[in-house]
Amino acid sequence: MVRIRPFAALRPREELAARVASVPYDVVDRAEARRLAADNPLSFLHVVRPDIDLPDEAKPDSEAAYAQARVALEQMVSDGALVREDTPRLYLYRQEVQLLGKRVSQVGVVACCHIDDYLNDTIKKHEKTRKDKEDDRTRHVLSLRANTGPVFLAYRPERAVDALIARDSSQAPLYDFEAEDGVRHTVWAARDAEAYRAAFEGVATAYVADGHHRSASAARAGAELRKQNRSHTGDEEYNWYLCVLFASTQLNVLPYHRVVRDLGSMTATQFLERLCEVACVEPHGEPSSEPNGEPSGQAGGAGADSPGSFAMYLEGRWYRVALPKDSVDAQHPINSLDYVLLYDRILAPLLGIGDIRTDRRIDFVGGIHGAAGLAARVDSGAWKVAFAMRSLSVEQLMRVADAGEIMPPKSTWFEPKLRSGLLIHTF
Repeated sequence: MVRIRPFAALRPREELAARVASVPYDVVDRAEARRLAADNPLSFLHVVRPDIDLPDEAKPDSEAAYAQARVALEQMVSDGALVREDTPRLYLYRQEVQLLGKRVSQVGVVACCHIDDYLNDTIKKHEKTRKDKEDDRTRHVLSLRANTGPVFLAYRPERAVDALIARDSSQAPLYDFEAEDGVRHTVWAARDAEAYRAAFEGVATAYVADGHHRSASAARAGAELRKQNRSHTGDEEYNWYLCVLFASTQLNVLPYHRVVRDLGSMTATQFLERLCEVACVEPHGEPSSEPNGEPSGQAGGAGADSPGSFAMYLEGRWYRVALPKDSVDAQHPINSLDYVLLYDRILAPLLGIGDIRTDRRIDFVGGIHGAAGLAARVDSGAWKVAFAMRSLSVEQLMRVADAGEIMPPKSTWFEPKLRSGLLIHTF
């Protein structure tokens, strides 16, 4: 059973919500964060990316950065931009956006989840985390005594929860605004937190969709505060961390495409010849870019929806690449994934790509950029070949987590992203 708990949120005044809410800390670099926060002292980027207010030589994970984050948060409270709720509450958070030609919407329950549920795999993971990123966010949480950005969780649909969401999202919202990127954000206060808590008793498991480092950091920060508290009971606020829980059927998963800088010592003709030894390679049209539906890795054709099928862009032409069906274990949660098959059959043996976390010859392009953006990378001359991948389904992700396996790096891109600063959990 997934435990949820209401919290007394620190949140923006209604008329300031659009100015305060920011993109997550980890989707922008320092320069981009500075540009987004320019001339806006209320942007929550000053809290989640405090390095933008420090000299260039200051490191993002320095003590000066965490001190600056505290200053920024305290300033927003003292100026009255952020106000404290009188009582603990749950909230609903809806996002709407035009995504690759389709209007999409998702509504989640904003609540606190227990770090023990994360540690005992009631809340399951599908990615490895990096220690340096964990260290940074753990120090950020401990310095502010706050979860400043929510973790994005998915769960299999539960009718009782659906009914409550439908009821409460029909009332007047606390916030309703469209951000500069075209995403509309709407927040409601839930009427009956206890009803939601009881409804979530029917949810056996939740899955981290986006926010593995935030989850791990919340758990580490909670563990540290437990050590410091000789009277620890397990019910203290630091045992809980900020999440938004979405029914899996609502989510929009885009792929992470691959681009490779060179073909090693091969010419394009030689590479195609070697590729034809392991796969069926046919000229094809530009792949589609539909989220959650039509394969984004190719434009159709025989075997288009089978594992081990990709689109490839090389020297100004698109190709469909299909591995032999009988060579793929379609029932295996990991070995059937296109990302694994591409790496095991093509990237590593033919192109000599090593660890894709560190090999500088490979890069990743979020599916939101579409096939045209992928081709532009190759046409620029900076990259030699691109592989357009199909979106994984949320069900595939959950199968991997249920099997205790780990997804390949850079294999899911959830869109739209949750804003930081709309609802803050402090302890």
